[in-house]
Amino acid sequence: MLRILHIIGLAALVAAWPALAAEFAVLRTGATLAVDRHESAGGKLRLYSDGGFVEMTEELVDHFEARPDPPAAPKAPEPVPVVIEQPAPPPSNDPHALAESAARKFGLPEEFVRSVMKAESGFQPHAVSPKGAMGLMQLMPDTARELGVDPANPRENAEGGAKYLRELLAKYENEPDQVVLALAAYNAGPAAVERYHGVPPYDETRAYIVRVLRDWERQRNATARAIPQ
Repeated sequence: MLRILHIIGLAALVAAWPALAAEFAVLRTGATLAVDRHESAGGKLRLYSDGGFVEMTEELVDHFEARPDPPAAPKAPEPVPVVIEQPAPPPSNDPHALAESAARKFGLPEEFVRSVMKAESGFQPHAVSPKGAMGLMQLMPDTARELGVDPANPRENAEGGAKYLRELLAKYENEPDQVVLALAAYNAGPAAVERYHGVPPYDETRAYIVRVLRDWERQRNATARAIPQ
């Protein structure tokens, strides 16, 4: 009966190891038992575990070892933030937006560039004149090439036209009628302005200048009325 109790008790100790062990009893046979605690009295040892105990002679146990601290649970890795880049909105091909963008890029009044664009193409991105001028700002192919833009691309066309206007305004910046001469050169070419020492006597060019200036004035007045006083 005692042998059976020893076997049952030892099985309980083995089953409890290592989760409930407070120490280990190392037997002389080399076996190791996990126990909660032990008591020694009169040459006998009681090895307690899981509410019960096993009794054996002290000579069967070589020594006791403290339970080592359980290994620390691996630290969960820091979550890696996932950054989902939102695609940039496609550039607007709206002629008014293109005029405003080109004007800002080259430091020109937005209303001025819109007025030129309206007079040149009526805001038609694929307009082509009988002479071969192309797009929103009616750039001649040679002029577009010199400006480094593709006249068939509405955005590049608008920027090319604004850049050309900026260059013409700089060319006549010391003249009292700077804007008028720049518009004349844009319409008829700088060579014609040089030849006539001013606005060429072309009905088309003179009507063009008046049309741009009137529309520019109209837009400025509309903007002024929209600003709260």
